[in-house]
Amino acid sequence: MQTETVEKYLKTIYEIQQQGGRVKTTILAQTLGVTAGSVTDMIKRLSSVRPKMVSHELHKGVALTPRGKKVALNVIRRHRLLETFLNQVLGFSWDEVHDEAENLEHHISDRLTDAIAEYLNHPQYDPHGDPIPEKDGKLKADKFQTLAATPIGESVRIARVRHSDAEMLRYLDELGIRLETVVTVVEKAPFKGPLSIRVGPQRQAPIRTLGINVADEIMVGPLSV
Repeated sequence: MQTETVEKYLKTIYEIQQQGGRVKTTILAQTLGVTAGSVTDMIKRLSSVRPKMVSHELHKGVALTPRGKKVALNVIRRHRLLETFLNQVLGFSWDEVHDEAENLEHHISDRLTDAIAEYLNHPQYDPHGDPIPEKDGKLKADKFQTLAATPIGESVRIARVRHSDAEMLRYLDELGIRLETVVTVVEKAPFKGPLSIRVGPQRQAPIRTLGINVADEIMVGPLSV
């Protein structure tokens, strides 16, 4: 029963689960833009196949089973490899690749997916810094922290942007904030106020201001890895 709709459900459940805990059906319906009844029907289908793809507990939500997680990670692998191919080979910018990959991810074979990975020399990260699952489903763990949590005076490198919103990515690009960019936290306003950061390794590099909600979506790592 591995249809495009099934893949979308499993991928979405996986992504929400990464934020912690089981997934409420109401949250799943909102994220997918479908009715609660549609979600209930699909969850019943996914939990009735053998081996089942999700487990569902009343009032607690749903979680992926090992089989469901495998399917979800395969879709995510296709998506992130497509993003990387579009960026590195076809010249799409990082704010353009997500929607294109969303349209294609359910329509390419495993053979083509493997060929893309081989052509790109098996990249570990996509254009947003998200790790690309290996063919066996293994996913590289990271120990990045958010830019918002970085202490004042500390210099770090941009390792990942967790948000795929094109407008936000274009905004960051205009500020010179891209993967591997070195930034230094200069000031933090109290009460969840904005951050002032120096963009670039030089002392005379420009100072930019980011809202805390944006800084929370930016993952950073040490200068040397």
